[in-house]
Amino acid sequence: MPPTRLPADREQTRAAVAARYAGLARAAQEGEQIIDCDPGAFTEGGFGPAGYQDAGGLPDGAVRASLGCGNPVAVADLHPGETVLDLARAHARQAGAGNVEFLRGQIEAIPLPDRSVDVIISNCVINLSTDRPAVFAEAFRVLRSGGRLGISDILAEDHLTPAQQIERGREVGCIAGAPSFTEYHDGLVRAGFAGITITPTRQVADGLHAAIIRAARP
Repeated sequence: MPPTRLPADREQTRAAVAARYAGLARAAQEGEQIIDCDPGAFTEGGFGPAGYQDAGGLPDGAVRASLGCGNPVAVADLHPGETVLDLARAHARQAGAGNVEFLRGQIEAIPLPDRSVDVIISNCVINLSTDRPAVFAEAFRVLRSGGRLGISDILAEDHLTPAQQIERGREVGCIAGAPSFTEYHDGLVRAGFAGITITPTRQVADGLHAAIIRAARP
């Protein structure tokens, strides 16, 4: 079956996300230090290279291009031989990563077979999706039994209205609006995940927090 067409506003948001990050990727390739939100959040460690304690030895281009809000690898408990899926924007090729396969696709429709990966990581990307329930469902589908998630993302406090989630989210690069803690948790539950923990790590704006999310497929 062909994919269901998104409503016009979702199509516009997806197009805006694609255009924004394509532009930022080109800027990074040209040697610019890129930012995706309030510059203070980068210098204070909320986003980008300043948020990492272990960036030494990484290629300059990879560090310069970083727009993440945490380090999911540090909490994913990776083991040799595991198949790891990184739901990411770009830059892995340019960063010189090895032992990897690159797949072009959308995180709402992951181009992998069922039960084909052991671990999914993602760094401040799922908040950009216009259909997060689909992302969670796809993540569950491609994980093997016992597989797990290790995600960094931006979440909104539950008292914020949908309009505030969008307004404040866009201040920190969450073009589709920052999801709430409850929305994220309940979305993972509905997808079938268990063992869910959501741990705020720092406040990045009024009512918004960087957080580490862990979950597993039973």
